[in-house]
Amino acid sequence: MARVVLEGLRKTYPNGFQAIHGVDVEIEEGEFLVLVGPSGCGKSTLLRMIAGLESITEGQLSIGDRVVNNLEPSERNIAMVFQNYALYPHMSVYKNMAYGLKIMGLPKAEIEERVRKAAAILELTDEQLTRKPRQLSGGQRQRVAMGRAIVREPSVFLFDEPLSNLDAKLRVQMRLEIKTLQANLGITSIYVTHDQVEAMTLGHRLMVLNAGNVEQLGTPIELYQRPASLFVAGFIGSPAMNFADARIDAAGKNITISGQAALPLGDGGMLEHGGRDVILGIRPEHLELVADAPDAVPMTVSVVEQLGADTLVHGHFGESKSNLTVRLDGIRHIKRGETLPIRVTPDHLHVFDPKTEKRL
Repeated sequence: MARVVLEGLRKTYPNGFQAIHGVDVEIEEGEFLVLVGPSGCGKSTLLRMIAGLESITEGQLSIGDRVVNNLEPSERNIAMVFQNYALYPHMSVYKNMAYGLKIMGLPKAEIEERVRKAAAILELTDEQLTRKPRQLSGGQRQRVAMGRAIVREPSVFLFDEPLSNLDAKLRVQMRLEIKTLQANLGITSIYVTHDQVEAMTLGHRLMVLNAGNVEQLGTPIELYQRPASLFVAGFIGSPAMNFADARIDAAGKNITISGQAALPLGDGGMLEHGGRDVILGIRPEHLELVADAPDAVPMTVSVVEQLGADTLVHGHFGESKSNLTVRLDGIRHIKRGETLPIRVTPDHLHVFDPKTEKRL
């Protein structure tokens, strides 16, 4: 295990494009940090900088008690698991896992011990160790890729979207296996994904990246409950948070959506923002279907998605053109064009500045 510290890390390419805009984070020993964001946000570039596969333009990177800016990847005591497995097709599973140790010059007996130990952890059978990668399923190949990393006994694991090539059911299974593996081994891990569900379930902390900038760093629950920006609010959570143009009344006590629905602001209101135009965010699961409630707002239904355990209802309030999604428990027999009484819980409102897009 090792502590990883990034101080003012920047990456600028020769054409002037700046991919990473100064990242500062301390990753503690044994921590599982997930870098999450949309394609092109810089998360894989940042991971490759940590691995030594991309040069660092500015800043300092420390792994353990060493500054590793100018060290080769092989000198950083890290192990990386790639999206495409990166296995040698002509070698058996055993030889794929043992190859790196052989290059390191370890004794044959130690190589055997490490490979067998990793295979046991990953539930790879003796018969599977004799196979070629093409004879394995996608999940088994990813286990081999992780086994190749485990046998090196690194200070840090780096994962670059390792589950992207798997089907949905296998992704869920492998996600649980990776989380269990990391907890059992206790190795500091940095994991890149664009899947926010994957990020929420795996990471001790999440770092949300947007165009090379860190939008927010915190635990999954912190990011879910108090997103720091409009970007984080829309990215974390499934289905995505609802957004609508709104205005806080002069007294700072109520918020009105597109001049239609007036909602009370909890916790004493927002007196300092009275009279301001804002963007209101409400998560689909924080909207309730209630009959005969005085504070209910009528929502016109446009689309209904039956998911079995949940029902997603899409529509809009009054004349508002802002799309709205409501998440209801169980199977609901709701039709397009129907009007539903929806209640918004004041404690779950998120208010953002439309100019800075920061949380108010």
